[in-house]
Amino acid sequence: MKKITKPKVVPLVRGKKLHTKQMEAKAGDLLPKHIATIESVLVVIEGECILELEGVDHVLKQGESFIVPPEIAHQISVVEDFKAIHVMTNDIKFKFFD
Repeated sequence: MKKITKPKVVPLVRGKKLHTKQMEAKAGDLLPKHIATIESVLVVIEGECILELEGVDHVLKQGESFIVPPEIAHQISVVEDFKAIHVMTNDIKFKFFD
C-alpha cells in the first residue's frame, strides 16, 4: 500500500463566489482520498496524474482539465511531477478519508 502524501497547496486568488489554488506533487505521490460538497474543476498545467473516481481511472496530462463531481470519493495518483490549478466555489467543503 502506498503512503498518502499531502500536495503542496498555494492559494492564488479569491473572488466573490470562486477561488483558485495551485497544487503540486511529485511522481509516485498518492494524494489523500476525499469528497467535496460541490463540483470543482482541476486544470493540469504540468505533468501527469491519474484521477480515480468511482473505480474509474482518468489520466490527465498537461493542458487537460476535469470537472470533479460533488459527493463522490476521488483520489489522485501522480505519474509525472504534477502541478494543477483547482477552481472551486468559496463555500465548498471537503471530507478526507484515512
